[in-house]
Amino acid sequence: MSAFKDPFDAGTSLTTDCSCGHHHSEAEHQADLAAQTADSEALGNRVVEAAVMRALFPHDATRRRFLNAVGASTAMAAISTFFPLGMAKEAFAQSGNLEKTSLKVGFIPITCATPIIMSQPMGFYARQGLNVDVVKTAGWAVIRDKTLNKEYDAAHMLSPMPLAISLGLGSSPIPYTMPAVENINGQAITLAIKHKDRKDPKSWKGFKFAVPFDYSMHNYLLRYFLAEHGLDPDRDVQIRSVPPPEMVANLRADNIDGFLAPDPVNQRAVYDGVGYIHTLTKDLWPGHPCCAFAASREFVTKMPNTYRALLKAIMEATAFASKQENRKQIAEAIAPANYLNQPVTVVEQVLTGTFADGLGNVRKDPNRIDFDPFPWHSFAIWIMTQMKRWGQLKVDVDYAKVAREVYLATDAARLMKEVGMKPPAATTKKFSVMGKEFDPAKPEAYLASFAIKR
Repeated sequence: MSAFKDPFDAGTSLTTDCSCGHHHSEAEHQADLAAQTADSEALGNRVVEAAVMRALFPHDATRRRFLNAVGASTAMAAISTFFPLGMAKEAFAQSGNLEKTSLKVGFIPITCATPIIMSQPMGFYARQGLNVDVVKTAGWAVIRDKTLNKEYDAAHMLSPMPLAISLGLGSSPIPYTMPAVENINGQAITLAIKHKDRKDPKSWKGFKFAVPFDYSMHNYLLRYFLAEHGLDPDRDVQIRSVPPPEMVANLRADNIDGFLAPDPVNQRAVYDGVGYIHTLTKDLWPGHPCCAFAASREFVTKMPNTYRALLKAIMEATAFASKQENRKQIAEAIAPANYLNQPVTVVEQVLTGTFADGLGNVRKDPNRIDFDPFPWHSFAIWIMTQMKRWGQLKVDVDYAKVAREVYLATDAARLMKEVGMKPPAATTKKFSVMGKEFDPAKPEAYLASFAIKR
């Protein structure tokens, strides 16, 4: 991790006589401040104009045709005759108090990041006065490092990652937060097509599997699944971390026998004819969390207005994505090269739940992936039991306390109400994984009940 270097500590000396100490005179300081203010106002104006355009023309193609036909200046002049742009810009400037309007949010190109990705092309960020650059990133370790280095303001993360970062697993402990789940379900076990006759997991001894990251639901669910079928995931098979964009290529090259992966990786393996979908993870644990929107506690506390605006945009996108009738439109918005870089049909099959399984069947399961942002504390507690089960977490922790500090259920509930979603009244609940009940009030008893563990 590289430390931040102050640009004024470059070996040069300044004789300063201004209030900030970075200018030769107070006049120069004031001139620089005026320029920054003008830039900020110009950005605010552009944000408001972009939000209005997207509201009037929600479809990208229609909006582009209109702008190409009349030009941006003429378009805004025409709109201003019936929409009070001046008042909107003034209201934005006065209400804003946004500590920062231009943000970078990292994401991995998978459908689990749908609300984070779609909020850019579909205008959800702009409606909150934000200019967000969603940055496609190679893998989860890179996502973690860039957020810790503050190259990203916030990020799409796997739901165990904010817990791991806060607990100091795999990196120095840094207080991290997860105020929203990005998706529930949305993963699958996919095997190489050559294993189409080896559907019984008991026959998988010696297989090589890929998961996206050590601190992932994919890793924990694959290990859980294998152990429930009598296989020790540390002795009977190999499990390696592979970035999702590289998984299909590794399956094609025969480097792995299968993976438990986020979509659209599973569907792309089917599309390319190299794999088949063995098990949807929703059939192991209906409604399980997968990915998340995450930010450092420092960002949350030092930029509360910006944090709230960013979270609200993602909540609005999540509410939109939760409706099946919107899924095809979303697939078209997030499929392009700068986002998922997938054929639209692959993304549609994932989001709509009508899909080819790679064995000649077309399956219909509208809950293959869904979008429910509430960060249940019981999700966090279950994840920590699996961290302990597999030797990642080696010390005792106050499960409930860590869950409360990292999974920000109160913030989620407040904003869910604002966007028309109904949050639950409690923050914990019992649920079952492969038929075994989990009681979040008894995590150690649950952990002790497993025969196979490290």
